[in-house]
Amino acid sequence: MPIDTTEHAHGNNSPHSSGPDLVLPPLSRRQADRFVHLALRAAADLGLAVSYQGGAALVPADRSAGDPVLGLSNLARILAHFDEDRWPLLIEEHFRQLLEQLREGPPKPPDDPERELIQRLVPRDALPKDWTADRPDFLPGLISVPSAEAEGVLTMYLDPSDLGLTWSDAERFGLTNLRSLEDQVEYVDHDDIRIAFVSGTAFAASRALVLDTVLRESLHIDRAPYGVLAAVPARDTLLLHVIDGLTVIPALGVLLNVAARCHARDPGPLSPDVYLVTPDFTWHPATTALPDHTPLRLSPALEDLTKVLAARESAAEFRK
Repeated sequence: MPIDTTEHAHGNNSPHSSGPDLVLPPLSRRQADRFVHLALRAAADLGLAVSYQGGAALVPADRSAGDPVLGLSNLARILAHFDEDRWPLLIEEHFRQLLEQLREGPPKPPDDPERELIQRLVPRDALPKDWTADRPDFLPGLISVPSAEAEGVLTMYLDPSDLGLTWSDAERFGLTNLRSLEDQVEYVDHDDIRIAFVSGTAFAASRALVLDTVLRESLHIDRAPYGVLAAVPARDTLLLHVIDGLTVIPALGVLLNVAARCHARDPGPLSPDVYLVTPDFTWHPATTALPDHTPLRLSPALEDLTKVLAARESAAEFRK
């Protein structure tokens, strides 16, 4: 079954817009040029000799000087939510905080890993390959990593032996503490479709790792007999639709649209894809992309589910 993704594909950009900058989305090319200019000026004011050579980062002019590489991707996504006249102050404040953290050195390891580690979803390609080669994907391109947060600084522990732990122990502690977080849930209703936006912490998307807890404690659903549609577009957002009928098809279109926009615009992008999560919490792709660029189609798992739902609705109509 093909899915209309026209709105999903275009997002907020009209066909006549110049489109986002290729390196620093969602900023336009003009905005990206201004952002880089302001970032270079702020870095110079802070005594850093850096240059911009593309690649979404300011790099040291002298690689042997020990100056940090200043990433710009997430900052660009943050600035996109503010008027441009606020950018200079926001950029300066961001760099000052970053340099202060670097001068203080890395946070000390957690005193009590069993209580402080929290499991986190991270894009595999955001980390060196040899650090994650032995870690399985939770979802394509996303891995689960133990982390700890102290004074606003988040540290990932890719080698839990540094804490005297095995991977399985660190993961067990991290998942237990992830379950204890509280969500903010906002519902958006459109026609007969209800989408739950789960947010409230920088671990909102990571709560997908403990989806049973989210459904039970945040959405107050003990059991979803047909499963849910789920998306983790960015670190602060988990999108959910509890399936209760053939409205799953238009709900999928809405989720594809919203997930694509969040992934393109919000800090900490994870994945633009939407998944079907079965009642036993097995994750399957909700769509199948065809190689000839034709519209997305329902995945085999979701296609099978729609047949079950259609048969159920036909039987209900027959009994009336």
